[in-house]
Amino acid sequence: MDAQTIREKISLIESQREYLVQLLEQPDLGTLRIDVNQALEELDDLIDEFRRTFPEAS
Repeated sequence: MDAQTIREKISLIESQREYLVQLLEQPDLGTLRIDVNQALEELDDLIDEFRRTFPEAS
């Protein structure tokens, strides 16, 4: 996978992050809230790592 493909995939992931945030705000999420919160944390870590690896892409 080349750097451009990775950049495109990260851009897609960043654009869909808001969906997890909206899901986390649902009052009837129950214990799934833990999993959604974990997914958000891992997604943020992935994006941060990408930006450190490819600073010109930010």
